Amino acid sequence: MAYDENLAQRIREQFEGLPGIVEKKMFGGIAFLLNGNMATGVIGNDLIVRVGPEHYQSAIEKPHVLPFDFSGRPMKGWVMVTPDGVKADMDLKIWVKQGLDYAYSLAYK
Repeated sequence: MAYDENLAQRIREQFEGLPGIVEKKMFGGIAFLLNGNMATGVIGNDLIVRVGPEHYQSAIEKPHVLPFDFSGRPMKGWVMVTPDGVKADMDLKIWVKQGLDYAYSLAYK
């Protein structure tokens, strides 16, 4: 499955200068990991964000957000944001930060 390279590039720009970020092909798309923990990624045209179980409900209630259901079973703590939800750079920045915050929290557990 191909992924939106433009969206991936916009995410790369958000990570510019941050240590510990690695790109990895996953789920038929691309994932961005912080110190080995996935923060965000792109599958098809959608942004994938690992928000964590404690922020899942508030995230899923936002416009343009769906459960991340890759295999027929939604993954807890992960959401998909449709292209309309990340048209504006500020919206993308907010989602990327949320994914980074959760990945940072895993580094200290």
